[in-house]
Amino acid sequence: MLFLILSVICSVTVGVIFKLARRYQVSATQIVAYNYVFALFFCYFFFSPDLNALDASSPWGILIPLGILLPVVFLFLATSIKYMGIVKTDAAQRLSLIFSILGAWLFFGEQFSTLKLTALLFGFPAILLILNKPAENKENKWIYPALVLLGFGVIDLLFKQIALTSSLPFTISLFVIFSVALVIMIFFNVYEILFRKTKIDFKSIIFGGLVGIFNFGNILFYLKAHQAFAQNPSTVFAGMNMGVIMIGSLVGVFVFKEKVTKLNIVGLCLALLAIVFIVASQSN
Repeated sequence: MLFLILSVICSVTVGVIFKLARRYQVSATQIVAYNYVFALFFCYFFFSPDLNALDASSPWGILIPLGILLPVVFLFLATSIKYMGIVKTDAAQRLSLIFSILGAWLFFGEQFSTLKLTALLFGFPAILLILNKPAENKENKWIYPALVLLGFGVIDLLFKQIALTSSLPFTISLFVIFSVALVIMIFFNVYEILFRKTKIDFKSIIFGGLVGIFNFGNILFYLKAHQAFAQNPSTVFAGMNMGVIMIGSLVGVFVFKEKVTKLNIVGLCLALLAIVFIVASQSN
């Protein structure tokens, strides 16, 4: 259970770091780039991936799109936290499971059970209610959490595809994906420096390093939690998603004083119910 708790804390902490970075006006693009530098280092240090296993038969058609999509969605995540807060962004990220389920049905032929249909019935209203804005909010940027929701759903489907089509160890796939992501972020930053005259901010190294540490910690502890609960993976699945929504909501409301309406709260409760039904469907 300790590994699961640590994974939840790491996941929420990433959002907190992005929230704090806004106060210091640090470039999210630079933070995400340095994040992958640190993530690559820790991936190599802890997992020691054997890169000799890579060859022409490796699933490059999935690894490269994932490497491109991960940093892009990460930027959407940072922007969503900036405009919409931790509460709605974390909820949107976890509700991406709804689109993962739909994708599994459409692309992998997975059958829908009554529990999964019930999860969808709770999930879609939850999305609408969570993204609902207060009447006085003139800066509603619902498109960003919506893109986070859709983006993480697609990422999850691509990871499923890797698991189904390749015997390549996950640690090697992760190292390749982080490497591609870093290259993409280097191009992003070069463009901003040359054409948008963005200055290199050394504070971004600190924030990027922290994001990289906690982002990697989230993955590491999540994998260890799955090892600890090898006979009951649904426990990890439920604990992770419900834990992030609940703790993220508490941090957003009480630490950063984010405003949530009664409809937002109802949406969060529906999101938790949707995840409960998803977990129940996986355990059957």
